[in-house]
Amino acid sequence: MSLGLRLERLPSPLWLRAAIPFIAIAITFLLVSVLVILAGANPLAVAYELLIDPLTKNSARADILVMATPILLTGSAVALAFAGGYYNIGAEGQLLAGAAAAALIGQYVGDLSAWVAIPLMIVGGFIAGALWALIPALLKVRLQVDEVVTTLLMNSVMGYIISALLNGPWRDPVSGWPQSPTIALSAQFPRIIERTRVHLGFLIAAVVVIALWWILTRTRFGLELRAVGKNRDGAQFLGIRVGRTMLTTALISGGIAGLAGVSEVGGIHYYLIGSLSPGFGYTGIIVATLGALTAPGVLLAALFLALVSRGSLTASRELDVPVYLGDVIQAVLLLVMLAVLLLNRYRIRRA
Repeated sequence: MSLGLRLERLPSPLWLRAAIPFIAIAITFLLVSVLVILAGANPLAVAYELLIDPLTKNSARADILVMATPILLTGSAVALAFAGGYYNIGAEGQLLAGAAAAALIGQYVGDLSAWVAIPLMIVGGFIAGALWALIPALLKVRLQVDEVVTTLLMNSVMGYIISALLNGPWRDPVSGWPQSPTIALSAQFPRIIERTRVHLGFLIAAVVVIALWWILTRTRFGLELRAVGKNRDGAQFLGIRVGRTMLTTALISGGIAGLAGVSEVGGIHYYLIGSLSPGFGYTGIIVATLGALTAPGVLLAALFLALVSRGSLTASRELDVPVYLGDVIQAVLLLVMLAVLLLNRYRIRRA
């Protein structure tokens, strides 16, 4: 039986589109406050520990920059791909590919200066991430295979490859610990702020965000990329080579995600381990969505999520709330953001 209803696309004003992330954040904290109350804590006190207290301490502010570095890169990678209509869910696998390349190159550059060793690692990680993104991109362009499925599956494949390396040729022969050999001193990223863990990777991430803004807003490729993302058939009618544009977008996106792996190996761990990424590639999807697929939005979203992650550690210690509260907030935020975007773009009307 028909209810006589239909879903109608609704153009929204610019001010409302700009307010969507803030609306989603407010709704998220209202929903999460219910869980906080059930845990026996004061939601206002938790909000203070999450959002205010980390900004009052120098060490916590530095930790925020460190935590934001990998998700700035994966968020930029996902935002670029999504803007071009290529739904890259494989940033996690591409990050691991870049990390593996960095760990491999870093072992053999001990005789080189840092001015040579570090760029070699960066370039190698970018290429590794791009190559890992190539297979699903070709399947999409040539055979129209859904890239959401293939990029997601490629994450698991890379995870098994990393596990095989760490439990095979790279296993520590003395301790038996599954980790790669430590990279050379010349390949380790320098600290850019004294007495903190903020390293060169943050500067790389900042450069990538600036490059993302420039590509999307100031180049012909960016215009073609956004045209393909908005309307593939219309872009093809205008003479844009859709397949080539989408393939290039996928490769650049994979390369940027690979840089996140290089950053973690070169700036934090100095070797490859199975727990290198706690899901930075998937967090990049939240960053890109919350940032509305724009470079300034990605920067603010990454810093915000890093702030929440750092604050959740303090909240857990001071208020005895679960330490994974930050992960819950991220998950709820993604769902709320998608729901708000849907309700903002469509309305239900009688036929």
